[in-house]
Amino acid sequence: MPDRRVGLWLIGALGGIGSTVALGLAALRRGLTDSTALVTALPQFDGLELDAPADFVLGGHDIRRAALITGVRSLQRRSGVFDPGLVQACAQDLETWDANLRPGTILGSGETIAGLADRTDLPTAETPRAAIEQIQRDLGDFRSRHRLNQVVVINVASTEPPSATRPEHTVLDQLEKALGRRESAMLPVSSLYAYAAIDLGMAYVNFTPSTGADLPALPELAVRRSTVIAGKDGKTGETLLKTVLAPMFARRNLRVLSWVGHNILGNRDGLVLSDPRNKSAKVRSKDQVVAHIVGYEPQTHTSIEYIESLDDWKTAWDHVHFQGFLGIRMTLQFTWQGCDSALAAPLVMDLARLALHAQRRGDVGVQPQFACFFKSPMGTDEYDFLRQHEMLEEYVRRDAAVSRPSS
Repeated sequence: MPDRRVGLWLIGALGGIGSTVALGLAALRRGLTDSTALVTALPQFDGLELDAPADFVLGGHDIRRAALITGVRSLQRRSGVFDPGLVQACAQDLETWDANLRPGTILGSGETIAGLADRTDLPTAETPRAAIEQIQRDLGDFRSRHRLNQVVVINVASTEPPSATRPEHTVLDQLEKALGRRESAMLPVSSLYAYAAIDLGMAYVNFTPSTGADLPALPELAVRRSTVIAGKDGKTGETLLKTVLAPMFARRNLRVLSWVGHNILGNRDGLVLSDPRNKSAKVRSKDQVVAHIVGYEPQTHTSIEYIESLDDWKTAWDHVHFQGFLGIRMTLQFTWQGCDSALAAPLVMDLARLALHAQRRGDVGVQPQFACFFKSPMGTDEYDFLRQHEMLEEYVRRDAAVSRPSS
């Protein structure tokens, strides 16, 4: 691929996922780590012209005072997840990218997320339009200052409370007219960022359960601006296992009677999810997948609890009660413990590479072929992980066939 420079802009850049993405990107570009956990490093993706780690410039928004290097060191100290030597070797890249971070907005974020803000220079926009214009100034400056060929914006911020879809959210022209109203709740904060990015023709990915681009008017905007969108809610742990195991029960004709999942975590995400309003969005995203896959509605229960001492080590315990031949009832139990940020960060990089590639090849609007990365995939009703991954592989095969010169 000819020399290119592309931007990765993270909403919530100073959180655990954002900091880990920055460290991982720096480590990859310096050859200090291998490509384990990067889906796009698998052999079947070799035929795609994907951007390399060295092609990326990192920037982002956040509402807290911090720096990437201090965020990484804090996570390493609290959770013991990074090698100190690796952090030190990548410090220069992280400090360089710190210059690209800008204060975010809390308009429409809800009380819990707004309560995390400690920057004194947060913009004071009174309308969604004003907030969007400020976000776009930051994104435009990032693109022009670094002479970037493309920019992808990825939301890795904390989960906002659910919001209702209003009539003005359904038609783009109506939405655009409504943006000047002085109603902070007219659009949730995640949708302000989504609109800003899409309107500038930048690829947008929502890695959170927040609304983001999941409003009827925003895919329409993506088509108008010739860009791509994907989401939502990155699938990294317990739900990943659900979408692998539930198809096994369905294909063996074993009837799932109940599926209970109990999740405990202690990072900032866990703190935000201790608010019942914010938690409800996450629980809904995690709890829906089993019924979608098996085709009926077993009794399900998903809980999420904040346990401060665990920090970034998210633990899930699941109890599956199922019925087999002759009405005999049996049980499957499993425990999953993983470093939340380390599970998510490589998928964020995968999605950045794939979204930029999709836009370059002329794709527009929602990209359902990326469903395997998400709990609540946009553009498809397929929740079976293996079938989702087959959708991605088929997309890659078609692209490689088109790109391959004829003999």
